Amino acid sequence: MTTAVALTIAGSDSGGGAGIQADLKTFSALGAYGCSVITALTAQNTRAVTGVFDVPPEFVRSQMDAVFSDIAVDAVKIGMLSRPETIVAVADGLRVHKPEFVVLDPVMVAKSGDKLLRDDAVESLKTHLLPLATIITPNLPEAATLLGEDDVTGIADLRPCAERLMALGPRAVLLKGGHLAGPASPDVFVDGHTFRTLDAARVATGNTHGTGCTLSSAIAAGLARGLDLEEAVRAAKSYITKAIAASDSLSVGGGHGPVHHFHALWPNDGTPWNQ
Repeated sequence: MTTAVALTIAGSDSGGGAGIQADLKTFSALGAYGCSVITALTAQNTRAVTGVFDVPPEFVRSQMDAVFSDIAVDAVKIGMLSRPETIVAVADGLRVHKPEFVVLDPVMVAKSGDKLLRDDAVESLKTHLLPLATIITPNLPEAATLLGEDDVTGIADLRPCAERLMALGPRAVLLKGGHLAGPASPDVFVDGHTFRTLDAARVATGNTHGTGCTLSSAIAAGLARGLDLEEAVRAAKSYITKAIAASDSLSVGGGHGPVHHFHALWPNDGTPWNQ
């Protein structure tokens, strides 16, 4: 019997809704053992990011080496990497340790609107990490930044945009359409052979903090547990949709609240958790 292991390389969210904290919650909810490499500390809540403290790149690499030297990692999820030096350190570590699956969420802006990726780090991300990724999971503004183009505004633009992202080097792309207007929240999946549109009804809630982190870590958990890539993407889409739908059952903070990572485990009928 083996244990599915997923590693998150990302920033810490002191409010608990995104970043490392969201990733580890997602891994746990979906049956994967979670390890972590912290790239930055953020002073953050549901309203704003009030400070960022970058972990020195050499210590980021030390964390990676410590995990990989002892623990059999099945899949890696990468989130917030705020500066070029950190991106290079992570890329070097991936080339040395060669994990089978790398899920890259190109985190650029927090839900509050605060920037999490320096402008000079975008080119480094494209050069060093996108070619190492099994799949990247940008939203529409992130995709536009990676491509140096205007934002995508229509569903018909999703496929050509995803295919242009494929040309940057990843094996697959999940382009998230949550920023489009309308009653649905469509994503598109391309891998050079397959094109799929994954639809879900848009949930009317303001509690969407950590959605991108949660979706990408859910894909990593699925891959760690042995799902193929498209299966992992579909399972992750289902999980995040349910987590958003259940988010209003939480009462956390006064801004953009978190999604409910443990919607399938926490009773909502007043029943004590241990009964």
